[in-house]
Amino acid sequence: MSELPDTFDLEQCALYLRELAQIASSILPIGEAALALASFDRPRVGLARYRQHLATLGRDVGRHASAGGDLAARAQALNEIILLKHGYGGDELTYDDLQNANLMRVVDRRKGLPVALGILYLHAARAQGWDSVGLAFPGHFLIRLAAGADRLILDPFHGGRVCDAAGLRELLKTMAGQEVELAAEHYAPVADRDVLLRLQNNLKSRLLQAGHHQRAVSVIETMLLLAPDMAELSYEVGLLHARLGNLRAAVRAIEEFVGRAPESAARHQAAALLQQLKTKLN
Repeated sequence: MSELPDTFDLEQCALYLRELAQIASSILPIGEAALALASFDRPRVGLARYRQHLATLGRDVGRHASAGGDLAARAQALNEIILLKHGYGGDELTYDDLQNANLMRVVDRRKGLPVALGILYLHAARAQGWDSVGLAFPGHFLIRLAAGADRLILDPFHGGRVCDAAGLRELLKTMAGQEVELAAEHYAPVADRDVLLRLQNNLKSRLLQAGHHQRAVSVIETMLLLAPDMAELSYEVGLLHARLGNLRAAVRAIEEFVGRAPESAARHQAAALLQQLKTKLN
């Protein structure tokens, strides 16, 4: 496995992400992977001090007086180190700022989106060997700490509060609608790759809303480094290339989708579009 470079080197970062994509485990070096993704938007900024900061978070949590205790004590150690000592918090005032989904800028500004802060929590918890995962909670990223049969759910964005069933139900209705009821799938753990894709998806959706289609293409391409098996990303980037007039790039991307997608209406639609694009090229 290649090492994440300390100096700026996008080629090495791309190789790092491609190698992560080949790892079968649901657990990845999530903090360093998020830094590799962040580097594509800040290509001339070295990673050394950010890697050192991640190491410091892990070391400080391990030295906290509560680190050897039960799950509540572990949550206290994470909160007091990440939120109090290092000054992190959820960015409620400028929530949609693109910087909130770039881990390098999150470290610089000490604020970010729920998933970005969650990645810091996961990194620091795993540095202690603690069982910690992200959850498939809709619209708001949460993490779960576990020890044996015990479970504890934390909300890094809202002051690291511990979420009980009533709090989760209230949050779910806020995020997904009053008619939605709490179910087992909302507690389901997600693989780290999905957490990282969720981080990048925040960037992509905000760029598309702002009409920055070329930058959105770049973000989707980073997602494909980490998830080359997700054919739908190839289709999405192909559509954006077509919109931008990059017809050859659009053809390559949509060919990739058509060649890998299962038989479906979307595949037929993509095949028809592919023929139209090839006609324009000839």
